[in-house]
Amino acid sequence: MRLYSKGQLVVFAALSCLILLIFAFGLGVFRLPRSVAAEAEGREVAYAADKAVTPQLNESDSARRLQMNAQEIQPFTESERENISVYDALNKAVVNITTETVALNWFLEAVPQDGGSGSGSIIDTGGYVLTNNHVIEKAIKVFINLADGAQIEGEVVGTDPENDLAVLKFTPPAGAELSTIPFGDSSNLRVGQKVLAIGNPFGFERTLTVGIVSGIGRPIKTSSRNIIKDMIQTDASINPGNSGGPLLDAHGRMIGINTMIYSPSGGSVGIGLAIPVNTAKRVVAELMQYGKVRRGWIDATLVQLFPALVNYANLSIDKGLLVSRVRRGGNAEKAGIKQGTETARYGSQTIYLGGDVITKVDGVTIESLADLYSALEDNKPGEDVEIELLRNGRTVRASVTLADREEILSQ
Repeated sequence: MRLYSKGQLVVFAALSCLILLIFAFGLGVFRLPRSVAAEAEGREVAYAADKAVTPQLNESDSARRLQMNAQEIQPFTESERENISVYDALNKAVVNITTETVALNWFLEAVPQDGGSGSGSIIDTGGYVLTNNHVIEKAIKVFINLADGAQIEGEVVGTDPENDLAVLKFTPPAGAELSTIPFGDSSNLRVGQKVLAIGNPFGFERTLTVGIVSGIGRPIKTSSRNIIKDMIQTDASINPGNSGGPLLDAHGRMIGINTMIYSPSGGSVGIGLAIPVNTAKRVVAELMQYGKVRRGWIDATLVQLFPALVNYANLSIDKGLLVSRVRRGGNAEKAGIKQGTETARYGSQTIYLGGDVITKVDGVTIESLADLYSALEDNKPGEDVEIELLRNGRTVRASVTLADREEILSQ
């Protein structure tokens, strides 16, 4: 056993305390006195100030100016104020439309089921609503859901499948004052113009989206015989449930009816399309009065040219409408339009060859039946239209008075 003297114990104890203090400073347990640290920090700040005096003064000056002007800055931009104003004024005039349809069960019994949903615009304080035809197509019941949560059963007043438009009617609650959306003008739209869409995408009622007019005058073919002219293309988000809702300008005027989206995913990542409001203005009055749109037609049996017919009849053109027959004593016959005389069979159809070929109607080039539907979409029975015909290799012009299309095509 080794013995230590008193002096040796003192030395060992001092060394141990010194080692512990060094570790304590390294771990941050003890810090330098405030005066020492402040002096060191002051030297660093002074050095930094010498290196960058001007930027610090500029930043300080900018901060003071922002603080002085903080109370003068409006909480919203001008564009945001427009959006808020339009939404506040018109969102209550946008309704959610739900439908009930009929399906067959396993026992071939007709049973009701939930149909689709969409949006609509109240256009009259009497409870008239403008929407898309495809929103209420095949529905046996239609329900109008108002902004206050009330659900009212409505009725279909009139439909125009060719323009995908429909007018509904509901009885407003007693004492209710309905908000309406005013019609604007879609004839002078410009690409880049700001637009707003209000609708019910995925059931989220009265949702606002904002975008611009991305294109105008888009012809969209919706069926083998139907082309909707002058569609408005927009990048404002349109999703399932937006159909039938209004497309508005910055002043809150309806310039279109949101109708469809071309999208690879079925969502708003695509091209939104709206029916121009001028088309709606042209047909709404008739839908409210007659339940349908009366349109003019040439009272003749017309056959769209196709390659086999062109080759067999040895025609000089391959696009147009062959006049197979005209109605005896009808407007087409009175206008001097010639029908065919040579009989030919194509499948179950009898075609009379040798008649005139219609190439232009009311200034619109006619290559198919869809073109004729489009050309006469805004013409009424009794109106006169100019047509161009190819007869024996010569171009002939004539003026024909239109008949009622529904009457002609139902024969």
